[in-house]
Amino acid sequence: MRFADPLALLLLVFVGAYLWLRWPRRTRMPRVSLPLPTFALLPDAARSGRVRWLWLPVAVRAAVLTLLILALARPRTPGVVRTEHLRGRNIVFALDISSSMKAEDFAPSRLGAARQVLADFVHARQGDFMGLVLFASRPFTQVPLTDDESVMLQMLRNADIGLLPDGTAIGPALAMAENLLKDLPRNSGLIILVTDGGNNTGTPDPLTAAALARAIGVRVYAVGMAAGGAHAALPDEWVRGRGRLYQTSAPSLSSQDEDLLRAIARESGGEYYRASDANALAGIVSHIDALEKSRIEVRDILSWHEYYLPLTVAALVLFAFELSLRSVWLRTVPGT
Repeated sequence: MRFADPLALLLLVFVGAYLWLRWPRRTRMPRVSLPLPTFALLPDAARSGRVRWLWLPVAVRAAVLTLLILALARPRTPGVVRTEHLRGRNIVFALDISSSMKAEDFAPSRLGAARQVLADFVHARQGDFMGLVLFASRPFTQVPLTDDESVMLQMLRNADIGLLPDGTAIGPALAMAENLLKDLPRNSGLIILVTDGGNNTGTPDPLTAAALARAIGVRVYAVGMAAGGAHAALPDEWVRGRGRLYQTSAPSLSSQDEDLLRAIARESGGEYYRASDANALAGIVSHIDALEKSRIEVRDILSWHEYYLPLTVAALVLFAFELSLRSVWLRTVPGT
């Protein structure tokens, strides 16, 4: 049993106040009284049976008020319920599109390899909802959660460096990805973070974001892209053509960066992986896929059984009964 408007139950306080004020007490004189001679000469005279039932109209009135308040709160029970068992997950990819992801130590580039591996992963999905968050100096939701494979693939192809100002805002990217998953059942969502560097801008910080992920039951699988060298060459057009990029090499993932990614994964209940090439990255994503098999039960209530009408009818019947008591059997002096 549930109430559609449970706040209406607060009105029951007034029923209690009514009972306290109106309940018959022998020591309380009525507001308007008619003086009559005493019957001191008849101390043992029996009380009328009607006097002993003066509390009944008050109790019936309280019952009427209670039934009307319950009807106002609209008690109901589920009617037609549809239950579906889905073998799927809710996955958000947080993909780094900072300038260093253009480095060519992965074929064709770090970003190109990541896009291809994630596209293959999306293409193999059935029953999963997926979203895409891109980030550089700030994050951007490229795709909210959807089961439309074609949309995901198209948006992955469109993900490119230069869409956002340069930087690596891992913490804000995780927070934005978590926002897509926060209203879903616990332990039904995960974030796959793909980056080649450490956090260097934005709030919240990555560990705070990881703690928030754990609080809402979302695991973060962090993938660090590092081919092993200290630096990786950037394409010539990024050195010459854009006018904003003056370095000729992209930094590789440092041990400090890896420690941060490892801490993010550990804090959220996920795992950290280091990808040294495109094949390793594909193997890592497949491993995450195998870890995250789950079955989700979804219940949709299609209709409700409402009980406000019988409660209202019962209240009206009792009210008519109370009026008959007050006007016939338990009639009192007007004004009492």
